[in-house]
Amino acid sequence: MAQDILDDPHSPFEGPEKLLEIWFKPSANDVPDAANASADSKIGLRKVDRKIWEEMLDIVKCEVLSVVNGTEMDAYLLSESSFFVFPHRLILKTCGTTLNLYGLPRILEIAATEANLPSVHRCFYSRKSFMFPERQLGPHRDWKQEVEYLDNIFDNGSAYTVGKVNGDHWLLYLTNPEDGSSETAPSSPIDTKDDDLPDYTIEILMSDLAAPARDRFFSSLSPADDPHEHGTALSETLGISEIFPSHLTTIDAYSFSPCGYSANALVKWGGELSHLSTSSESLHDDHDGATNGTASLDDFREGYYTIHVTPEAGWSYASFECNIPSHMSENTHTVPGLISLVQRVVSIFKPGRLSLTLFISIKDEVEPGESVEAAQKAFKLALTDPGLVHGFSCAKVNGGLAQGISGTRERAYKRTDKINYEFGGYELAFASFELKA
Repeated sequence: MAQDILDDPHSPFEGPEKLLEIWFKPSANDVPDAANASADSKIGLRKVDRKIWEEMLDIVKCEVLSVVNGTEMDAYLLSESSFFVFPHRLILKTCGTTLNLYGLPRILEIAATEANLPSVHRCFYSRKSFMFPERQLGPHRDWKQEVEYLDNIFDNGSAYTVGKVNGDHWLLYLTNPEDGSSETAPSSPIDTKDDDLPDYTIEILMSDLAAPARDRFFSSLSPADDPHEHGTALSETLGISEIFPSHLTTIDAYSFSPCGYSANALVKWGGELSHLSTSSESLHDDHDGATNGTASLDDFREGYYTIHVTPEAGWSYASFECNIPSHMSENTHTVPGLISLVQRVVSIFKPGRLSLTLFISIKDEVEPGESVEAAQKAFKLALTDPGLVHGFSCAKVNGGLAQGISGTRERAYKRTDKINYEFGGYELAFASFELKA
């Protein structure tokens, strides 16, 4: 993240990321070596050696800082954002002037030769509108060039602009399954008991961060300082490691010098604890990470969240992405409700403007628009309802959870855009907000 800044400390850095997600099979159960795999063995794309992925990332112009190997995925923390590898799909998220799409041909080659996955099931490419498009390189200089580049690889792609062209908007390119089906399997099931889970991704893309929030991401690390240790300590101080229950979270964080921050987190969620629910709606669940009862970690699923921060005034930006479903009708002990999740993230970064997207797969029996409209209501309640905008903060003070720094209670937002989309097998909720004057 900091490389562009170090090259020219006076030039702006492009925080908004390019997000490439490629599915080679509908689920992890469908990769060629799944049937013969043992419980603790890696299959599919996860078998690919790290050096081979690093060669691909050289093309993209970023490098691996560290890796966390989970039970369902491997999370690579990059110099410019993140790379997640599942048995059947991967996610490449890069910021700055990286050449994200230039890595695509090599990814396809690696999948075919190293994992026996010669064809693409679905491909998604998305990004927020750039702050400094003139600084981009290759096809990333212009959305039309990016679409043309992808169309030269895929013959069944569609491109969309979501939101105000002359304001904050979100760009999406996606392909349909080769067999013409709109049905999409769950994101990473190794066990068929979870076959009803949706593919679920929420992004919170924040700009114009308040000065007290930005200042925490500046650091003067000496050569003897460990940027991972500093990043981990900062995660604990700001409550980033408490967004989900900390005892179920493995966080890999990095503080850049002179400024910037990145983190990947793998989170255990669900399991038997999720059945110890009450009747209250999880939209209003503000748990503090405490749980009742016991459950084996084998009963849990694994999800991720990732955070990246560019704190400089003039182009400050922070992003949060997560694939853990925030259930909107059932209280759980491991997953915060959508309102709580949005408030926890926004309270840490205190943006002046933000866009939220929820991208979720749907089944034929689900009423169209039901999930995304519920998400839109949650977004609005989290950021505009006077009874709920209470300045929640995960920041730790004296061993407990603080209620935010001074002035947080007055940070209420107004919605400036609301759009729902239905694609083949997916629905999208997009909303933009800005701080009330």
